[in-house]
Amino acid sequence: MVKKIRKTEAEWKKDLDPEVFHVTREGGTEAPFTGKYHDNKELGMYTCSNCGFELFSSDAKFDSGTGWPSFDRPADREHLEVELDESHGLMRQGIVCARCGAHLGHVFDDGPTETKARYCVNSLALNFEDTKSKKGTDKK
Repeated sequence: MVKKIRKTEAEWKKDLDPEVFHVTREGGTEAPFTGKYHDNKELGMYTCSNCGFELFSSDAKFDSGTGWPSFDRPADREHLEVELDESHGLMRQGIVCARCGAHLGHVFDDGPTETKARYCVNSLALNFEDTKSKKGTDKK
C-alpha cells in the first residue's frame, strides 16, 4: 500500500511552478511536442514532479508520434491510479500519482507492445534521473 502525501491546494500552489501546478493539480495539458522529455532518449527513471515517486523506467518509453512522452507500462502498477476523466467532452482514463494525486496524463489501449498500453504523460508532470547519476552505477 502506498503512503499518501496530503497537502492543501494552497500548499501545492506555493511549492510548484505555476505551469507544473496547472498541469498536475488542475488537470491541464502541455502543448504537444513542447515537453522537455518528449525526445529524451537517456536511460533512467521518470519520477513525479510533485513528490519524486518513481513512475516510469526509460526502457518502457517509446515514440508514439503524439507529441508527449509515452510509456507501455509503469515502473510499478501500485505507483499509478487510474480515474475517469470526462473533461473536454471526452471520456478517457486519466492517470495520477498514487502517492500525491498529481495528474500525469492519460492511458489508452492502443500501444504498440504486448501490453497494448500507451501511457501518454505530460513532461511537466515528470522529473528524470539518468542512470549515470544513480550512486553505484556507472553504465556507459
